Amino acid sequence: MKQQIKKLLTRETVSYLFFGVLTTIVNYGVYEICKWLSIHYTASTIIAWILAVAFAYLTNKWFVFESKSFKKAVLLREIPSFVGCRLFSGLCDLGFMVLAVEFLSIHDSIAKLLSNVFVVIINYIFSKLFIFRKSK
Repeated sequence: MKQQIKKLLTRETVSYLFFGVLTTIVNYGVYEICKWLSIHYTASTIIAWILAVAFAYLTNKWFVFESKSFKKAVLLREIPSFVGCRLFSGLCDLGFMVLAVEFLSIHDSIAKLLSNVFVVIINYIFSKLFIFRKSK
């Protein structure tokens, strides 16, 4: 059991969780600010997503997966795949928000927190396996 936990708690996973929490704070904070500005929850979700994706790309690139290259070829591969995967998880986030708020009558702030748990997990999988994978 200790070895399995040790395998899971690598520098990469711990830093991903740390920056995942920060990304969630950015996402949630922007969402709440937008709501405070009387922006509808769907528009607030989209705005929060855009800013969180920009923050997540930079922190994932530099600190989590240590992709140090800024060569054009690398960026042309990383950025579209990162945004594409985040678009998928962002649509899942938005879909969950509509389902939870409109159909399940869950308070939107609670639904946003629940949705972010799923989003952090799926984004790690995409980032690890597809976007920042190490070259062999």
